Amino acid sequence: MEQTHTAHNGTATATPGAQRRVLVVEDDPTIVDAIAARLRAEGFLVQTAGDGPAAVDTAEAWQPDLLILDIMLPGFDGLEVCRRVQAARPVPVLMLTARDDETDMLVGLGVGADDYMTKPFSMRELAARVHVLLRRVERAAIAASTPRSGILRLGELEIDHAQRRVRVRSDDVHLTPTEFDLLVCLANTPRAVLSREQLLAEVWDWADASGTRTVDSHIKALRRKIGAERIRTVHGVGYALETPTP
Repeated sequence: MEQTHTAHNGTATATPGAQRRVLVVEDDPTIVDAIAARLRAEGFLVQTAGDGPAAVDTAEAWQPDLLILDIMLPGFDGLEVCRRVQAARPVPVLMLTARDDETDMLVGLGVGADDYMTKPFSMRELAARVHVLLRRVERAAIAASTPRSGILRLGELEIDHAQRRVRVRSDDVHLTPTEFDLLVCLANTPRAVLSREQLLAEVWDWADASGTRTVDSHIKALRRKIGAERIRTVHGVGYALETPTP
């Protein structure tokens, strides 16, 4: 059953700050109320849904700026919600999972989620990640409207900054916004090793090392799409984007 809280009238796109809309999809009343309360305290407009069908309907009607989405839901699961919502309209998704299962995380990233958190989590960290995801969307919009000097080609890998498109051997590769930003970060200094902490700071705006597993899971998802051989792991340090030797 859908739980509806603070509504926002009109169909105009949400503006920064207090006008940002977050749809929280979670069937545990205690968790959903805690998340909603914290986000409202941060200045967001919040609606909630407690099952898969209600989540899809609310997303279509309310046009949120971000989804916080539990994987396990009545009706149909969060992965299906993510597929349906993303098919209708790109929106950043923060996936929640009760299991610290890497397969769940990779599947979530594969259907369009931008980040994930494993329960239990702190409300402070969740709020911080929401802010990070929304800042990334704003940066992407600015980048898309700002002329860039051509297309970056690294062997068979091609990165089009203006269109935020990636091709491998002339075939389009679908990347999530987070995966694209991560690839660009590595491609800015090809063959140079970037630590997990550096990647967290650059891509996620995190100033500490609490999200290093998030980096690792996104790297794995990225490897599956562009080829595992293109990203080198330096154990105990971080990652580097491999390029053809001149």
